[in-house]
Amino acid sequence: MKNRRALAVPALLLATSLAGGCAEQTVSRYPSLQPRAIERRSDAEAAAAAPAPPAPDPALDATLATTAKTLADTDAAFGPAADGAERAARAARGGGVGSDRWIAAQTALAKLDAFRATTSASVTDLDELAIGRARDAKPPYPALESLKARGDAQLTAEINRIAAIQALLPAA
Repeated sequence: MKNRRALAVPALLLATSLAGGCAEQTVSRYPSLQPRAIERRSDAEAAAAAPAPPAPDPALDATLATTAKTLADTDAAFGPAADGAERAARAARGGGVGSDRWIAAQTALAKLDAFRATTSASVTDLDELAIGRARDAKPPYPALESLKARGDAQLTAEINRIAAIQALLPAA
């Protein structure tokens, strides 16, 4: 019997210690892995409302119409003048610098440069209008932005065409 008691006491102690390990702990020495309140909030910025369309500006619209006409007229005149300058440059290829054909090609290029200067002045005016609106904290004006993009593209095309024609001529 003594032998059974000797086995029963350790078995009882073992069962008690195992049962104690299964009990839920209410206090932990480690922090919880659950998200904290600060981690549940969103740091995303609120979606901005679509900007209201700018109010019509009749004075600006009149200026844009005038500038658009200037750009269109310059573009219409530039094409044929560039074709003529290119023909003159190709004709001057065989002659030397200072020959009559070379001088004629340079004169044609000077006319092209006058068209480019007009386009550049129009683009500069459009840039100044856009800068003035930004300075006055006015929203972008779609007609202005559109015409400005068109003027920039036209100016770039004219500069590239003049450079290509210039490359046909012998260097001075």
